[in-house]
Amino acid sequence: MQINDTLRPLNQSLGLDSRLIAGGMPYGQQIQALRKAVPILVATPGRLMDLIKQREVRLSDVEIVILDEADQMVDMGFLPVVKEILDQTKPNGQRLLFSATLDGPVEQLVRKYLRNPVVHSVDSDKASVDTMDHHVLVIDPLDKDKITTQLAARDGRTILFVRTQHGADKLAKKLADRGVPVGSLHGGKSQAVRTRTLAAFKSGETNALVATDVAARGIHVDGISLVVHVDAPTDPKDYLHRAGRTARAGESGTVVTLTTSNQQKTIRGLTTRAGVNAAFVRVKPHAPELNSLFGAQEPSGTPWVAPVFADKSEGRRSGGARPAGRSNSSGRPGASGGRPGGRPGQSSGKSRPRPESRRQRPR
Repeated sequence: MQINDTLRPLNQSLGLDSRLIAGGMPYGQQIQALRKAVPILVATPGRLMDLIKQREVRLSDVEIVILDEADQMVDMGFLPVVKEILDQTKPNGQRLLFSATLDGPVEQLVRKYLRNPVVHSVDSDKASVDTMDHHVLVIDPLDKDKITTQLAARDGRTILFVRTQHGADKLAKKLADRGVPVGSLHGGKSQAVRTRTLAAFKSGETNALVATDVAARGIHVDGISLVVHVDAPTDPKDYLHRAGRTARAGESGTVVTLTTSNQQKTIRGLTTRAGVNAAFVRVKPHAPELNSLFGAQEPSGTPWVAPVFADKSEGRRSGGARPAGRSNSSGRPGASGGRPGGRPGQSSGKSRPRPESRRQRPR
């Protein structure tokens, strides 16, 4: 979604156009949009493969393929789908792959589909942003809710990361009940709701956002000054992906991890593997350090009523059938694989909720 938004002004200046194909969005609208020739297609692998199998899209004329966040697609189980999509594009076309790592299955993609590739490395898998401060707050488990609320109620944009979809919605409700303008973002919400939630965060209608790891890489919002690991990650890569939402484009930012005395050793190992020199501070609610370091404060106490984001996604016909249509490409077409969406392969019938996980396959 955000890739397509970024392309829009560039397309206008060059007289081009792009289409977005992603899970969680109405099939009918996407098929209708594809009936016109489209030079640039931004797509998530699951939904794109659905439409290919329904014969709504063909990729035989695609000359340029860009795989964004290839390592995450692999982690989420989309490797077979990505290979099947690449097999349908021109073998002598140009291919670009963006990934946080180039090992394991990602290396297999490089060997099979990229000819004589040139590697450009913009950063390492260690923390390297000089304008980012890291802190670990050692707290009593009974104080976690209060301290989290005070951090979320600060002035400025704040992202709070939790482990599960249920945890994200539960924390967002607690914060809203205490007067914090907040939204929640995770793979269990439709694309329309996720888009509106992000728009509210960008516009300042909400100043706190509760998110899961699956959403971490897809959040590109300027001015985020604090990232809070409410639930600490277990993988240093996840730590860095979460932390990377702040201190962007030369701005300063702060990353806070909440932990308990029993977890200190584990968190110290995590930050070391991530290349982070974090300051460990023991705090209680209303501690002076919370305000002086992070701007934490008490919320208003007046419940904040969130706008109702209706899910207007189009339902599928019984049996999994979808509206018919055909896409014909012209000019110099390209396909860009953005954030994963949909499920690999053919999907039909009703979807069922899944827990949030880096290896789960979101719609």
